[in-house]
Amino acid sequence: MTIELIAIDLDGTLLTPEKKISSKVKETIEIAKTKGIKIVICTGRPLPGVNSILKALNLEEEGDYVITYNGALVQQSHNGKAIAHHTLSFEDFLKIEDMSRQVGSHCHTIDEKYIYTANKDISPYSVRESFLVNMPIRYRSVEEMDPTIEISKMMMIDEPDILDAAIAKFPKDFYDDYTILKSEPFYLEVLNKSASKGQALKDLAQILSIPRENIMAIGDNENDIDMIEYAGMGVAMGNAIASVKEVSNYITDTNEHDGVATAIEAIAFEQTIAENHLN
Repeated sequence: MTIELIAIDLDGTLLTPEKKISSKVKETIEIAKTKGIKIVICTGRPLPGVNSILKALNLEEEGDYVITYNGALVQQSHNGKAIAHHTLSFEDFLKIEDMSRQVGSHCHTIDEKYIYTANKDISPYSVRESFLVNMPIRYRSVEEMDPTIEISKMMMIDEPDILDAAIAKFPKDFYDDYTILKSEPFYLEVLNKSASKGQALKDLAQILSIPRENIMAIGDNENDIDMIEYAGMGVAMGNAIASVKEVSNYITDTNEHDGVATAIEAIAFEQTIAENHLN
């Protein structure tokens, strides 16, 4: 098995707890690129929230790709062109917004430019998301929303205990209709049923003609599980939640201690060295 593509989650994985890229991780990714390995950032963030990271890692060249909105969108990094986009309809917006009010959670909606909230008491977690992903917030009542809006994802956001209580009230058919997963204790992502990091990685792998056994995926949270399961080599961060570690082939160090670099060196680089010796 030769690793041809490495899919890397962002928050809790690539980035340190201070939301920085360590010099060791940056150097290791640069070396991987020189070996011809594709590096694909897979994140719940929209493109504006990851552009500075792509630039820092030199992942904006032609032939580079990024998976955003937890797999709802697969884009070419150098021009932002979508090669796969699984959106929510206005009818979905109405259903999810109504569900958030039924279960008692704040909610916001994201397209490619803005974060929209119909909550007059704007959640501090919506404000946090706005700063994190470099997208402005717009207050719009349900009646004021544009029915032609192209929604990449919606989120229920609240204090963890409030959010968990809300999730417990979801009817079964809500799970049947949408991809629903947590990306943080205070963030619940609601996506098109066809959208997930794993599905997006599969779509990209097919476009690039890379077999899944030659793919490595690294993550830490619930929204990374199907990506890790799809990859031939699934890697859990040392700080990952238990369910991520359970489905992984390898557990690396934490994001505070260069876990991404450790995994790439131990798996992708060691295989390259072994194959060169065989040849």
